Amino acid sequence: MRFARTSKALGMVAIAALALSACGAGGGTSNGSGSAAGDPNKIITAYSNEPQNALLPANTNEVYGGRVVELLFEGLRAYDANGKPVDALAESIESPDGQNYTIKVKTGTKFSNGEEVTAKSFVDAWNFAALSTNLQNNGTFFESVEGYADVSAVKTEKGADGKEKDIPAPTAKTMSGLVLKDDSTIQVKLSQPEADWPLRLGYSAFYPLPSEAMKDPKKFGENPVGNGPYKLAKEGAWVHDQSISLVKNADYSGPRAAKNGGVTFKFYTDPGPAYTDIQANNLDVTDVLPTNALRTYETDFPENHLNKAYAGNATLNIPVYNPNFQGEAGKLRRQALSMAINREEITKVIFNGTRIPAKDFTAPVIDGYNENVAGSEFLKFDAAKAKDLWAKAEAIKPYDASKRLQLAYNTDGGNKEWIDAVANNIKNNLGIQAEGQPFAKFAEILNLRKSKTLPGLTRAGWQADYPSLYNFLGPLLKTGSSSNYEGYSNPAFDKLLTEGLGAKSTDDANKKFSQAQEVLFKDLPNLPLWYQARQAVWSQNVTNVDSGWNGVLQYYNITAK
Repeated sequence: MRFARTSKALGMVAIAALALSACGAGGGTSNGSGSAAGDPNKIITAYSNEPQNALLPANTNEVYGGRVVELLFEGLRAYDANGKPVDALAESIESPDGQNYTIKVKTGTKFSNGEEVTAKSFVDAWNFAALSTNLQNNGTFFESVEGYADVSAVKTEKGADGKEKDIPAPTAKTMSGLVLKDDSTIQVKLSQPEADWPLRLGYSAFYPLPSEAMKDPKKFGENPVGNGPYKLAKEGAWVHDQSISLVKNADYSGPRAAKNGGVTFKFYTDPGPAYTDIQANNLDVTDVLPTNALRTYETDFPENHLNKAYAGNATLNIPVYNPNFQGEAGKLRRQALSMAINREEITKVIFNGTRIPAKDFTAPVIDGYNENVAGSEFLKFDAAKAKDLWAKAEAIKPYDASKRLQLAYNTDGGNKEWIDAVANNIKNNLGIQAEGQPFAKFAEILNLRKSKTLPGLTRAGWQADYPSLYNFLGPLLKTGSSSNYEGYSNPAFDKLLTEGLGAKSTDDANKKFSQAQEVLFKDLPNLPLWYQARQAVWSQNVTNVDSGWNGVLQYYNITAK
């Protein structure tokens, strides 16, 4: 994260520049800023798919579960449309030195089961998230708190199959740097000064939990009780592989008050039928378009479309356990793969100019973005150079071509066309067999990644949790981090991230993060492809559709006609 006394939000100039260059004229809604008048009690329907895990905030780090969790819960802070943090349940967040924080929690708010939200609701939830035996995906978001190492400790043991495995082995159950002072006061001590640490507090990993959540997390995750603008329509409102139904929480009084009666997320495994349902007014809004619709959606929905840059990117990830990409030969092959991909052509032909070829591992709308990081030349298409690098790798260790190189992708995200294009680039420019490996659900790929059983490479993408360069680097690529599924580890990279977090100014922090990216360009643990923009379309039944700084639709603002 960036170190500053007052956290800076996204640079609006950068947002505007990317919106115009990536999306052309009309970036944004055509009529999404209309009147809020409408039926405040009508349920809207929206595109989604089956979440990967039970709906616990600290265990949800993928988009389909995340969009539900963020509507069910409210944290200390929220983010406005431009990424600026605004206080939600925080009365105040103060620090004399950027290391010791006193947080005052607003009184008088409740979970939808009637239980009061207090400082203890946060402290218990954070300790639960960080404790390694609870196996929460987002546990590493608490790594800055003093004592995190004691609750997150693991040990390596050999399993029955003879392979080494990391086993949770905490030496404490609570973080020493997290102290409950009274019903409305939390004291936090970090392991080093990080003056913009409060910027993270709007992310879902930091949401409070009612007491019942820790008693039976599995049961709670199926029927979560939150304190956000929505609640589950009833017990069992999550019908697996079909839908999740939310209704307005009448007791909510925060900054995201619902302007509709609820949201029913309908699950699709292909965006094509959803697009057809929007055209027939049988679905209200979708934020995933079939690739072939990127050429027509503006004319198909002349008054009901969105095209807007956001803090997100797309990558092709390479597991460290894939023997073809290990060692010096593997490094050369990763470079060759990257230079064999014609990003410019794919973004123009497949995406109709709605994506921008990547120049780094982050996103241009984030403060501190640097398009000239040393090593970024490996992101430029050069078929001849790619072949040369591949030949050098072959001289060190021959490529095992006994199996085709598979590129895993999820069909619910509209990825087939560009995956096929990348596979053809690899075949044509490197002479090896490559093909897409389709999965109906994003969750299926995440499960393979988490279990480290991917047979080949995988498409991936990152939608920022909070507006910081660090959020694109630490959670994804730092040793042992929550979303570092492919297992990358480099002490030099980790050290630069730590130094960046503890820097004395925003500029100094961003310089360290740029240096950390130089390490990434030497290793290329994943291949940055392009920066994202949000396209969405909606039916004649709703209005006021827009997305926030991170590309998530602001479902609570959508109004029904």
